[in-house]
Amino acid sequence: MPRGCELCGTTFKPRREHARFCSADCRIAWNRENRADPVADVNALSWSITAMQDATDRLRRVTAADHARAFAVISEAVWWVTIVDATLVRYHPELYDRVLGDQPAGEQALIEESLGGLRFVRNQIGQDAEHADFVRPGSQPGCADGSVAGWIWNALPEPVIESLSPDGREWELSRYQAYQGQLAGHTVGETFSRAAGFLDLAASEATVADSAAR
Repeated sequence: MPRGCELCGTTFKPRREHARFCSADCRIAWNRENRADPVADVNALSWSITAMQDATDRLRRVTAADHARAFAVISEAVWWVTIVDATLVRYHPELYDRVLGDQPAGEQALIEESLGGLRFVRNQIGQDAEHADFVRPGSQPGCADGSVAGWIWNALPEPVIESLSPDGREWELSRYQAYQGQLAGHTVGETFSRAAGFLDLAASEATVADSAAR
C-alpha cells in the first residue's frame, strides 16, 4: 500500500498504518518544523497514559449485568489504548519498534495483533456497530466477581468494506484478522493487560527521551 511521504513526496510502502514519512530523517525534519511545544507534548502523553490506565483499571472494578453498560466501559478503554498507540507510533516510531523488539520471543506478534484487533473495535464503534455483538459475559479464573474484565470477545463475521479504498480495505481486513486471532474467545482483561502493559512501558521511555531532548 504505497503512499507519499508528507515531507519529500517520495513514494514508500509503510510498515505501519500510521506511517507518514519515508525515513527517520524526513520525520525528524517535519517535527522540527511543525511540532508543538515539547513540554506540552510530554504533558499530553503523560495525561493520556494516566487516562488509559484509569480506563483499563476500571474494567476490573466495574460489574455490569447488561451489554450496553459493559461495552460503555470497554469502549472507553479501547479509545484511550488506541489514542496512546497512535501517538507513540506517530512521534516515536523507532523507540516503539525497539521496545516491541525487546519483548520476549513470541510476545511481539501477540502485542501487535492485540493492538490491531482493538483498532478494529475502535473503527466499528465509529460506524455505530451493534455493541452487543462484540462481547458476552464469561466466567473465567480470577473474574468470579463478574467484572467487565471477565467478559469475552465474540467471534465476528468479516466486515463489509466495499465502500473503502483498496488501501483502506487491506488495512481494515488486517485489523479484522487480528481481532479474530487475538481477541475473539479471549477475555477483555487479557487483551487490555497485554496492550496497555506494552504501551505503558513504551510511553515511559518516550517521556524520558522527550525530557532529555528539551
